[in-house]
Amino acid sequence: MRRITSTPRKNTLRAAALIASAAMVAVGVQTGSATAQPDRESGATAVQLSAAQRVSALRDAQDGAAATAGKIGLGAKEKLVARDVVKDADGTVHTRYERTYAGLPVLGGDLVVHVKKNGARSVTKATEATIAVSGTDARQAPAAAKKSALAASTAKKNAKTAANTAPRKVVWAATGKPVLAYETVVTGFQPDGTPSELHVITDASTGAKLFQHEAVETGTGTSSYSGKVNLTTTKSGSTYQLNDGARGGHKTYDLNQGTSGTGTLFTDADDVWGGGRQTAGVDAHYGAAVTWDYYKNVHGRNGIRNDGRGAYSRTHYGNNYVNAFWQDSCFCMTYGDGQGNSRPLTALDVAAHEMSHGVTAATARLIYSGESGGLNEATSDMYGTAAEFFANNSTDVGDYLIGEKININGNGTPLRYMDKPSKDGRSKDSWYS
Repeated sequence: MRRITSTPRKNTLRAAALIASAAMVAVGVQTGSATAQPDRESGATAVQLSAAQRVSALRDAQDGAAATAGKIGLGAKEKLVARDVVKDADGTVHTRYERTYAGLPVLGGDLVVHVKKNGARSVTKATEATIAVSGTDARQAPAAAKKSALAASTAKKNAKTAANTAPRKVVWAATGKPVLAYETVVTGFQPDGTPSELHVITDASTGAKLFQHEAVETGTGTSSYSGKVNLTTTKSGSTYQLNDGARGGHKTYDLNQGTSGTGTLFTDADDVWGGGRQTAGVDAHYGAAVTWDYYKNVHGRNGIRNDGRGAYSRTHYGNNYVNAFWQDSCFCMTYGDGQGNSRPLTALDVAAHEMSHGVTAATARLIYSGESGGLNEATSDMYGTAAEFFANNSTDVGDYLIGEKININGNGTPLRYMDKPSKDGRSKDSWYS
């Protein structure tokens, strides 16, 4: 096996031999909860905000949230919670808000307020329904919602299920008339070994299940590759660590086939990495660095949440686990080792695709189900591909095929086609009603 060398200097994005991988489901499911999308002028160009500028913009938006709620005609019991701000070069400001009603979160009630430089205001809403319920006292007990949610997880054949936090009371507004409901999060493991964080919505009056979605977002593929790359590492005592101090302290760990915790931080005596279990760690660390640099240099985004904080990566997850996933609750990226624990899924575009799920979670928060889930997955495909082009890898040249080198179909065809999605036999070429 070829050695992979590293240096504590800034990653210079030298080419590595990378095999493209891709993720999950075809983008074509048309049903599910809606999420408001910014209604921007054609050709509008966003101004890059630093982390400090974004924090300031969000603070200003929240300070004026009550006045904004009145201006856009919300009811007396409704309040706005500022979530994201985008500013255009022409002075237009787009602010994404989530709503509360009588102090309860409104799921599916998010909206975007657009204010032009001249003060003209418009609103894009996830739902046009009036947010109102007859009362906030639930007929059903939280225990009933918990029981229903556990049953929903069992029906998906998840293992080791548990609802460790009490169901929270919400207003469900994503479909039809808003109703008082419970949201219960059931943890466990999906049949293939992927962690599960199943969110189940139940009617607080009737107990009926209204909706469910899985919060752990996965990618599928098999990858083995090698090459020479520069890494940013940190020296601690006499050893070096896969700890990237130049990119928010992103750390890369070896789970040693475990399925919980962080595992063991990769270390090396001479800062020359590669061979054995280290190779997956090097590829994951490199992929995280490329993804960070892509978002920073192209979009002015300082980390996944634009707060300067690095996520962390876990490699060697589970046994024969042919998958990789982003988990927002741990703010981490996790890679399995593939069939026979011999082909880790630590490819560059796996990292970029999955970490882009984290960017979506930090901004639009597109629920991973139905139409919003399709938009979520498509966004990760696009940014994963963009990062592949950004890496400028002469061995794995950027293209518009997803998973073209992993041969996951067994006949040499890619997993997905960005030029005409329907070529894969599953995906849709365009939206339809």
